[in-house]
Amino acid sequence: MNDITPEGSNLPPEPDVRDQQGPLQEGLKKTSSPSNESASKTSKQQRMPWSLILLVGIAFLIIWAANNGREGSKVDYGFFWKQLQDDNVTDVVFEGNVLAGKWKKVPENPEKETDKEAKPLEETFYTQIPHLESDRLLEALAASGTENYKDVTTQISFGTQMLIMLGGTLLLMLFFLTMMRRSADPMSSGMFGSFTKSPAREFKPSDKLTTFDEVAGMENPKTELQEVVEFLKNPAKFQRLGAQIPKGVLLMGSPGTGKTLLARATAGEAEVPFYSINGSEFIQMFVGVGASRVRDLFRIAKEHSPCIVFIDEIDAVGRMRGAGYGGGHDEREQTLNQILSEMDGFSQNDAVIVIAATNRPDVLDKALTRPGRFDRHIVVDLPTKEGRLGILKVHSRKVPLADDVNLDRIAASTIGYSGADLKNLVNEAALHATRNGKSKVMMEDFEAAADRVMMGIKREDVLSDKEKKMTAYHEAGHTLVAWFSPELDPVHKVTIVPRGRALGVTQLRPDEERHSVGEQRLHQQLAMLLGGRAAEKLVFNEYTANASDDLKRATDLSRKMVSHWGMSETIGPAAFRHAESDPFLGKEMHEMRSYSDTTAHLVDQEIQRVLFAASDQATNLLNEHRRELDEISEALIEKEIIDSDDLERILGKRVDWKSNDIAEGES
Repeated sequence: MNDITPEGSNLPPEPDVRDQQGPLQEGLKKTSSPSNESASKTSKQQRMPWSLILLVGIAFLIIWAANNGREGSKVDYGFFWKQLQDDNVTDVVFEGNVLAGKWKKVPENPEKETDKEAKPLEETFYTQIPHLESDRLLEALAASGTENYKDVTTQISFGTQMLIMLGGTLLLMLFFLTMMRRSADPMSSGMFGSFTKSPAREFKPSDKLTTFDEVAGMENPKTELQEVVEFLKNPAKFQRLGAQIPKGVLLMGSPGTGKTLLARATAGEAEVPFYSINGSEFIQMFVGVGASRVRDLFRIAKEHSPCIVFIDEIDAVGRMRGAGYGGGHDEREQTLNQILSEMDGFSQNDAVIVIAATNRPDVLDKALTRPGRFDRHIVVDLPTKEGRLGILKVHSRKVPLADDVNLDRIAASTIGYSGADLKNLVNEAALHATRNGKSKVMMEDFEAAADRVMMGIKREDVLSDKEKKMTAYHEAGHTLVAWFSPELDPVHKVTIVPRGRALGVTQLRPDEERHSVGEQRLHQQLAMLLGGRAAEKLVFNEYTANASDDLKRATDLSRKMVSHWGMSETIGPAAFRHAESDPFLGKEMHEMRSYSDTTAHLVDQEIQRVLFAASDQATNLLNEHRRELDEISEALIEKEIIDSDDLERILGKRVDWKSNDIAEGES
């Protein structure tokens, strides 16, 4: 039983050339001032370091020493041996395991047989002597009477070996000296200094960035950010009355609600440079690198002001200090300290706006979210119906839709969807239509896409007759309890086709936006969750493992009702929360439980009482409608998928939660 899904946002295009026209011309000229130009020329015209010249010279010396200035053609040892037997070799010189000499008569190059363009052999030659071949070669040279035979191995190889050893030692010394010099100056450029440079990506005003017109369903956040745009375009308008624009804007919201999209749209509207970086890109295994990257990022931002710096997933580096391992010497904390220092270091005249996004505002350090750093907090909620309709229109612009597609109806049936979910829904519908060879996307493609997104793809499992029957009664139990629980959402579809990780799914689809949950609805939801298990016990007199996920969800919900929301007369109006934060913060390691063992035992007993009451409620409802339970199960076994129209024929019209009147179930 599922009803909700994920979200996402588009990535900006690659940067091209800066546009210095328009109202920001004066501000952007700061980057092209004579002093900056001369500084950049100086940095580009740095002299070649002496160490690099020395390294190249030593490398050439080693290569020369290896060859020892040898001239002539290199030949295979087998070819040389044949020429030696033919008495065509003279002036032989041994140089270690290399033999050099002259031909009495220059032979034909043996490579001519395979390569017509092979060069002819020279008068002199050299070849590599194989191992264990020295004695046989000396005997052959003595027997052939070769003229001017001599061995200079000792003289030549000693000098070569000394040069190679000296050169290798110098290379290692220069390497370590270079490493030490670069590490002593973390902001230096070069092969090692660039490691500490900021990896932020720059998108300039001339790039084709997103604007607010392309962001649908987020009117309130856009209104808040419009002030930031106005300040970047015309700062004098605010400074005239002594107003100060927020230095930082924190975007908070669930994953996929469009926080990154909003930041890019803000930069696109303001027509200023936009620097984007992910929080995890600051952190490296070397201590101090993150802080150096922060310094470099803010230095570049100040040089190119007015501009926007966007830090995505700031919780990766901005988590509260003093929690978990590492202490003050932790690389993450050092990076956070540098961010705090840089944001406080802006003067009021620095037109640099820092926009950060996170879906975990509860783990951020208080020093980061205080006024003066991130002054403005903007919550990016899930879109309303009008917002979902606008998002569907944006993502379906390039999708050919059939006449039966009703985007308004799709928007009404996708409560709880984020922008990324809707984009995925449109894409899945287009893919479904393509697989079926259609020229346009139809309404049935959107229905199939919704099933795929919420319930997963169909599995290839083939259930036995007994498994099929037990699954049918399990889903029928969920369905019947939900149908006769007026506070719950209407049942949209029931299936016993294995999808995702489930053997069957009962899909409820909300028909209205809800922002508050009452105790009565929660008790009915618990009964519905335990309805499948109750049906198994009622019909087969045994429980199966199919209810494992239902039990987990029901237990979590009942624990929140009892210990978080004060919905128990026994516990009363008290909240007993423990180990609620995520384990990575490490807070539970030093926080003691704030209530006694007796209270914990009482909470557990009350949770058990709530669950037993919900199970009894489901069992009584199934006993009361046993005939309808069997009919739903038989219809599922026969069709495998039934919708609200089929249920209405079996169960009659559903009781609406908004009144005591009888209302039709959603189709």
